[in-house]
Amino acid sequence: MQPIFDFFFDQYSGYPTLFIILEIIAVIFGFLSVWYSKQNNILVYPTGIVSTLIFVYLLWQWQLLGDMMINAYYFSMSIYGWYVWTRKVDATHFTPITNTTKKENWQSLFIFIATLIFVFVVYEWFDKWDNWTAYVDTLTTAIFFVGMWQMANRKIENWIFWIIGDIISVPLYFYKGLTFTAIQYFVFTIIAIYGYKAWQKHLRNDLRPS
Repeated sequence: MQPIFDFFFDQYSGYPTLFIILEIIAVIFGFLSVWYSKQNNILVYPTGIVSTLIFVYLLWQWQLLGDMMINAYYFSMSIYGWYVWTRKVDATHFTPITNTTKKENWQSLFIFIATLIFVFVVYEWFDKWDNWTAYVDTLTTAIFFVGMWQMANRKIENWIFWIIGDIISVPLYFYKGLTFTAIQYFVFTIIAIYGYKAWQKHLRNDLRPS
């Protein structure tokens, strides 16, 4: 049992206790945020804001710039999404769950490519192309940027981006020595699959004639 424990958590031996506690708190609020998203609950945003703020601080300390930018973007999009989800489209209805339109698919592609370019420039500027993980960071950042934008606008396809990004992130964060975060993304993958199914049900109910 001890060798298994050491395999997963030995990388924390040199970390300050405060960083470990903060990561656990951020992971807990991250779980809550994704769970509330699955439930189509507005609490996805306040819980997400707490998680992302903590991760921005931690990732800056660890010089994981791509991951830090993802969380900084999550923070800003959480504020935007909070507004969109509470905005009424008429006197009685809030912004509904919908499929992406052709225009929104093109917008998603633009966000994806623009993010790739932006992260590339940042890594070039800070000379961070010193590990293969930097290239994966660039890809996952672009995937998550699109997923967060679509979620803020209540597009059901956002879950597809979350699932793909989460699957890539599990081994990536474990390799980086962030075991708790890797576990978080593993659970995120499972919740995202159920979230996609739950949103499909909401969409079918919304489209059903009253």
